[in-house]
Amino acid sequence: MGTAERLRRLSAAAWAGMFIFGIVMALLGAILPLLAGRLRFSLADIGTLFLVMNGAMLISSVALGLVMDRFGMKPPLAVGPMLVAAALVVMVRAGSFPDLLPAGVLLGLGGGALNGATNTLVADLHEDAAEKGAALNLLGMFFGFGALFLPFLIGALLARMSVGVLLGAGAVFCACVGVYAGALKFPEPKQRRAIPVKDVPRFLRSPLVMAFAGMLFFESGVEFTLGGFISPYLTQAVGVKTITAASWILAAFWAATMGMRIVYSRAAVGAAPYALLLGSAAWACGGALLAAVAWGPWVAALAVVVCGASLAGVYPTVLGIAGARFREHSGTVFGILFTVALSGGMLMPWAAGRIGGAVGLRWIFGMVAGAYVAMAGLGWLAKGWETGAG
Repeated sequence: MGTAERLRRLSAAAWAGMFIFGIVMALLGAILPLLAGRLRFSLADIGTLFLVMNGAMLISSVALGLVMDRFGMKPPLAVGPMLVAAALVVMVRAGSFPDLLPAGVLLGLGGGALNGATNTLVADLHEDAAEKGAALNLLGMFFGFGALFLPFLIGALLARMSVGVLLGAGAVFCACVGVYAGALKFPEPKQRRAIPVKDVPRFLRSPLVMAFAGMLFFESGVEFTLGGFISPYLTQAVGVKTITAASWILAAFWAATMGMRIVYSRAAVGAAPYALLLGSAAWACGGALLAAVAWGPWVAALAVVVCGASLAGVYPTVLGIAGARFREHSGTVFGILFTVALSGGMLMPWAAGRIGGAVGLRWIFGMVAGAYVAMAGLGWLAKGWETGAG
C-alpha cells in the first residue's frame, strides 16, 4: 500500500471516530427532552448524568496519552466505537433515570478514547503547526457532522421512527467503524520500551502546557454545557414551543460549528494561530451574552449559532500549536490536555445544572461568557510564553 493510500485510510478512520465523538457530545442534549416524560428527571439530574459521563471520559484520558505513546493508536480507535455502540443499546433499554448512568459511563469511556486517539493521530500525520491546525480543523468538521447528525435525524424523522430505532441504527454504525479501524495498520508507537510516566511531571511544570490545558478546560466545559443545555434553555426560558423546533436550532448550533471548521481547515494554513484563538474567544463571548439576554426565540437561535460558529476554531488550533511544539511526546502532552479539558467537560455542565435550577437557565450563558474571557486571557499568556521560549 502506498504512502498516500495509507494516509487516506488512516485519516478516514480518524474522521469516522471523530464523527462518533460528535454523536456522543450531542447525544444527551438531543434525546433527554424526549426521555424526560418517561424517565422523570430534573435539571440537576441532567448535570449529574454529564458528571458521570465526563468523569468516565476523564478516567479514560488520564491513561490514554501514555498508553498511545507506548502501544499506538489502534486499540482506542477500535475499542472506542464499540463502547459507544454498547451505550446506545443501554439507552434504548433504559426504564428509569438510574438505568441511564451505565450508558453515561460507556459513552464517557468510548468518547474519551476516540477524542484522544483521533486528534493525536491526525496531528502526527502532519508536520508544522499550520498544517496540523488545518488538518485538525478538518477533523473537527467531522465532529460537527456527528454532532449535527442526531439532532437532524430527530427533527426530520421523529414523527416516523421511534428514538429506539434511531439509537439502534447508530449502534450498528459505531460497531462497523470499530471493525474498520481494527483492520488498519497504524504508525508504530513512539516510546516502545516503556510507558513514559517519568515525562509527565516535566510537562506539568511547563507554563505553556498549563496555559493550553486551561484554555481547553474552559472550551470543553463550554462545549459540553451548550450541547446539553441549549434544548432546555430554548423550551423553558425563551418560549420555543416544540421539541422538534428546539432540535432544529440545536442542529443549527452544530452546523455552525461544522461550517466554520470547514473554513478554518483551509484558512488556518495561512492564519496566525493566536489571532484566531483570541478572535474566536471574543466572538463566542458575545454570542453567549446575547443568549443570556435574548428576548425571543429568533434572537436566542441567532445567539446559539454565533456561539457554535465562534467556538469552532479554539480546540483544533490549541492542539495544532501544542502538537507542533511537543511533537515527540504528543501522546503524553495531548493526554494531559485531554484530561484537563475533560475535567472542564465534567465540572462545568454539573455547575450549569445547579445554576440553571437555582437562578434560571439564562445565567448558564453568563457562566459561558466568563469562561471565554478566561480563555482569551490564557491565550494571550501562552502567546507570550511561547514567543519567549522560542
